[in-house]
Amino acid sequence: MKNIVALLLCLLTISSFAQKGKTSEDKRFAGLDTAFARVLNEWHAAGFAVAVVEKNKVVYAKGFGYRDYENKIPVTTNTLFAIGSCTKAFTASLLGMLNKDGKVDFDKPVRNYLPELKFYNDELNDHVTLRDMMCHRTGLPRHDYSWYLFQTHSMDTLMHRIQFLKPSADIRQIWQYNNFMFMLQGMVAEKITGKSWEDNIRQKIFQPLGMDSSDVTLAEWEKSSDAAFGYDVVHDSIIKKMDYYDIAAMSPAGSINSSVNDMAKWLVTWIHGGKYNGKEIIPASYTTQAMSSQMVIGAGLPSKEEPDIFLSNYGFGWFIDSYRGHYRVNHGGNIDGFSANTCFFPSDSIGIVVLANQNGSPVPSIIRNIITDRMLGLKYLDWQSKLKRTADSAKVKQIEALRSIVSDQKQNTKTSHELKSYEGSYSNPGYGIFDIILKNDSLLFSAGAKLFWLRHYHYDVFTAFFVDPKDGVDTSDASTKMQFHTNIHGDIESASINLEPSVEPIVFTRTLKAREISKDSLQAYVGNYEISGVNIRIYTKGGDILYMFVTGQPEYELVPIENDKFSLKNLNGFSVQFNRNEKGEVIEMLSIQPNGTFRAIRKNE
Repeated sequence: MKNIVALLLCLLTISSFAQKGKTSEDKRFAGLDTAFARVLNEWHAAGFAVAVVEKNKVVYAKGFGYRDYENKIPVTTNTLFAIGSCTKAFTASLLGMLNKDGKVDFDKPVRNYLPELKFYNDELNDHVTLRDMMCHRTGLPRHDYSWYLFQTHSMDTLMHRIQFLKPSADIRQIWQYNNFMFMLQGMVAEKITGKSWEDNIRQKIFQPLGMDSSDVTLAEWEKSSDAAFGYDVVHDSIIKKMDYYDIAAMSPAGSINSSVNDMAKWLVTWIHGGKYNGKEIIPASYTTQAMSSQMVIGAGLPSKEEPDIFLSNYGFGWFIDSYRGHYRVNHGGNIDGFSANTCFFPSDSIGIVVLANQNGSPVPSIIRNIITDRMLGLKYLDWQSKLKRTADSAKVKQIEALRSIVSDQKQNTKTSHELKSYEGSYSNPGYGIFDIILKNDSLLFSAGAKLFWLRHYHYDVFTAFFVDPKDGVDTSDASTKMQFHTNIHGDIESASINLEPSVEPIVFTRTLKAREISKDSLQAYVGNYEISGVNIRIYTKGGDILYMFVTGQPEYELVPIENDKFSLKNLNGFSVQFNRNEKGEVIEMLSIQPNGTFRAIRKNE
């Protein structure tokens, strides 16, 4: 009984924070406050906002819960949320405008517009078109850690990485979601218009539609007086604040921040074939293509339980499906602390947007379905209970699956080297650079703003656990393994991590960090060394950098990495080791190369 009373009090409390917006006496919306309060409570969500448009008018708009959970500041219909991948339809629309003006052809190779772009192989270089990119059929899997973990504000840097990202299928063979391809669309728009992607979105979409609150950067968002904070749910019920994620150079794929009032204008435009207030904003010829099937995602077959829900295709920045016999166009969005869903029914002239400040949340889909059934006059379905049962069942099955896993861990094994030997910078041209740091008796993996603790698993394999700046190490997920590899000299030379499941583990090459060494110390190595009649000259420039020169070869800069040991800058696998006699005098140099180690004797000057 106490639990029932507590639940009722909770529902009443949450319901009291349903913010007034554009509502009417329309019976279709009767009782929604109670239904939505239940969703907030059972999913432990901080808040959300929703807007519904019918033809050219907003018929329902409200905020629920809190944009600032700690200070109990409520969500309004003007509250800004990160819309994540709902941004993609905006970016693709820019190309639709350029296509109408004859400035791009969707079916010509994209390298016609971005000649500096290179893919993994010539098949992709010669044949990937804008259409392929706009509907996710290039053959490239997500490779999301390349931009998410190894963050950069340079689109050129991300574009350069693409040539090293391995495809997992042939072009147009299967549908594979890929954020990089929408970033490239933004770059095409930039190159043709001479304006940044951000300015194109502001000038060609936001301003004509009067989306005055919406923005495209984290810096703008943080200045807003009505911006939501993002939250996650930990330990099944605790609402925990998350830091904003700066999507940076991947902006065209997901950086728009908006309110349901602004997004309602976007939906009205799509319901009217690209027109807003009678004026064409997005070309009608493009909207027809964008909301039509361009690529099959999967079978999308109806089930016995839901025979009227089927179809699974993709247009341009939109998913296409059939919801209970009605043609639906929609897209979700997720980024740290936020989830979104934007959808419309072209034949029914109805649109719904739900923005939530909860990480990876089902709330937008639940709210969308509840409202859809009412707007279309469909038979009642308890979507909240249905999806909650599904989620709870999946959680139980996941726990059971984890319990059934037979560990392959080899007990009582040791690393091949002392932990200090694993330190260094590790790089992959398609991803980026991370550092391995020894702190006390543990190895740490540092990439950008993210830090992971490496726990020894067996031999040279470690398990990576995220280190939360506030809560410490999170050991709940032990799925990410890292393996270190040695070269023929017995040194640690690389590490591999399974960052993209559809291809083999990504290999990062190790580079030792340069050590500080005094000018006086460098002088001990200066001189001439001879190996099989070949002279090797060691000298300094400016007194603080050591160089090596062999006749007929370029000059090599030597980078100090250990006592008396130097690596050849920008030349992996090559280093030199200076040896001393009992008096401490340098008498020889070992040239360590992939094909062997060679001794050079120091000449007496």
